[in-house]
Amino acid sequence: ADYTFISLTSSIIIMAEFDTKFKPETTAVVVIEYQNEFCTPTGKLHGAVASVMESTNMLANSVATVTEARKKGCKIIHVPISFSSDFKELSNNSYGILLNVKNGSCFVAKSWGADFHESMQPQPEDIVVSGKSGLCGFESTNLDFILRQHKIETVALGGFLTNCCVESTMRGAYEKGYKVITLTDCTACSSPEAQDAAIQFTFPMFSLPMPSASFLEMLV
Repeated sequence: ADYTFISLTSSIIIMAEFDTKFKPETTAVVVIEYQNEFCTPTGKLHGAVASVMESTNMLANSVATVTEARKKGCKIIHVPISFSSDFKELSNNSYGILLNVKNGSCFVAKSWGADFHESMQPQPEDIVVSGKSGLCGFESTNLDFILRQHKIETVALGGFLTNCCVESTMRGAYEKGYKVITLTDCTACSSPEAQDAAIQFTFPMFSLPMPSASFLEMLV
């Protein structure tokens, strides 16, 4: 099947057509921060993302995607974020989203909020990345080492937040030479406007954005 993706750069529409198949044995589904703080109604950050999660059905789509991709032979890699109880990983002069996380005491290591959501628990054959205490899934972690150890060429990304950690990881993967897929119905952030802007304008610059069903069809 032909898939057409649109990137808008300086008001110029760039069309690129792909007739692409992905080999499961060289593809990893990288799922970012499917933790209770985001995914569970009583999580500290769930209220901020609930409306977009519902509109995209992202949690159910993510569960279905990792389940089917795992069956097809893809590597499933979980990328959680966590901090010590005193947030000593972060500067006293932190600002922006990391300051909000710190002030809210979110994602404290070994706490319920930092645990994986019940529907996205890693399976025995999955890999859990360690060391993430920032935004990009590559910075401060062993993600790149894991991908290269397993001869991964293509990464498909889903998770939270669409315009933050997913976007940062997308950019990092792109610059490291991986073929990057963003699963547009497996992400969520704090507003529909931010979600749409990321998917329409930023994702096409650094990835092949597509619904999860299209990705699964292209795994052969």
